[in-house]
Amino acid sequence: MNLCNLHFHENAEHKAKDFSIFAGEGHEGYNSGYQCNLSKTLSKAELTPTNENICSSQHGDLQPGDTIEVHWVYTSCDVQPGPTLGACVSDACANPELRVETQVFTLVNDPAALNFNNLKLANDLPTNTGKPVEFLGSTTGPKFSEQACSPYQVTWNVRPKCAKLDINSVGEWCKANVFKEDHAHGVRKLVTNPKLLSEIK
Repeated sequence: MNLCNLHFHENAEHKAKDFSIFAGEGHEGYNSGYQCNLSKTLSKAELTPTNENICSSQHGDLQPGDTIEVHWVYTSCDVQPGPTLGACVSDACANPELRVETQVFTLVNDPAALNFNNLKLANDLPTNTGKPVEFLGSTTGPKFSEQACSPYQVTWNVRPKCAKLDINSVGEWCKANVFKEDHAHGVRKLVTNPKLLSEIK
């Protein structure tokens, strides 16, 4: 499969033992998702404010201690990586198979932590964050809910543990990337209706 898009959400859209701190209702009535538990045990050095604004958006900047959930989106279509999930389809391939590799991170002001610019493909992801939980779902984001589903079906691979990520490397990535991503996206409310949940493989 081909990597077609890479983006991230402010806080985790999924919930696991290691990212289970509810962040509240959030902006415009949407959930704010879940935060990594380890974000509450960071050192003063890791929480040092950055020298510049990081990935600014209408909801503010990313800060040390924040949680993000990153999605590496793969498609069965023969396409090049690009902006939005529209890059995952083409005129000749309108109904692709999609796979999303997911890792949740706590942002720290520490150059010794993982560098986001080195995490270009799923094979580059950390190997110490647990065996990915695999299940069938859909694309996500704040405009989708239990009442309004995405039209795309996705095989998800979600790693169950958080990792520390250097916030400055995320800031550098936001300044220039082929996906034209420059801020964190909102999160969808957690789907809890049993009739809408698929079996975890």
